Amino acid sequence: MVFKSLVFNTFVKMSKEIPYIACESDFFKLHGVEIMTIDDLSNRKVSLENPHRLDFYVFVFYTKGESKHLIDFSWHKVKKGTLVYLTEGQVNAFKFKEKLKGFAILFTKDYLNRQLNKIPKEALVCLFTPNLFPSTFNIPEDTNTENYLNLLYQEYKKSNDDSSQYYIIDSLYAIIFAKIEQLKKHNVLYPSESNKLSLFLKFENLLEKEYQTSRNADFYAEKLNITYQHLNNLCKEVVNLSTKQFIDEFIILEAKRKLINSDIKSSQLAYSMGFEESTNFVKYFKKHTSQTPNQFKKLHLK
Repeated sequence: MVFKSLVFNTFVKMSKEIPYIACESDFFKLHGVEIMTIDDLSNRKVSLENPHRLDFYVFVFYTKGESKHLIDFSWHKVKKGTLVYLTEGQVNAFKFKEKLKGFAILFTKDYLNRQLNKIPKEALVCLFTPNLFPSTFNIPEDTNTENYLNLLYQEYKKSNDDSSQYYIIDSLYAIIFAKIEQLKKHNVLYPSESNKLSLFLKFENLLEKEYQTSRNADFYAEKLNITYQHLNNLCKEVVNLSTKQFIDEFIILEAKRKLINSDIKSSQLAYSMGFEESTNFVKYFKKHTSQTPNQFKKLHLK
């Protein structure tokens, strides 16, 4: 049996927050990974040029042409050699052009977890923590990254029930991931001490769970059994922001993601973000963005 591996049956899952794009091809559902060309993506039934969230992870590697790629409401220039990597839940959009070429590797969190024994642990932090590291960087042409991706694409197109074929795909994926991690490691600065990075990630995970409960830095310091000053110094060292600044940036980004859904009302959004009064939320949002929530929504839903 030959899988229809390049049929990108996308659909939009509407929620009270934001439209999600999900990949529904047979091979992706069964194995958790898929590789496509930019042309494959541009020919999908659902427009990927509109802001949307993904329920899987993505590497996009551009091999020809120039364009822009939206990542969490900021447009980034892309060209030959640009790598874009997106985590579950990030907002993104493509800007397809006639001469734009490249590859996209789509994979689920379960697939990533199955690859953990082949992937350095620090690579996960480096590549999939958008608050810590930029989501794009340029890969030199002499690294053979494009050749590896083309080989993976060719192997993927002939995928069948042969278990050895799955092993080939998994192995090539691991090689590409290791190559990207190696290059990325030389392009970013890690926090000097791993225990500080670990503590910061605990804080970030706690914030994701509790931001509706509190926006107070003291609340998170107490939950982590450290002092406010300790947490504040940690944030300044790791992300060059105070704890309050980091909390505010996190909440504003979450609010922007939810605002993309045109059906959500200000009162609903305010409540979902932990504000008791919608007027307080509007003031908070405008203070940090110089726009009201409605102004932001209209701008991005043109």
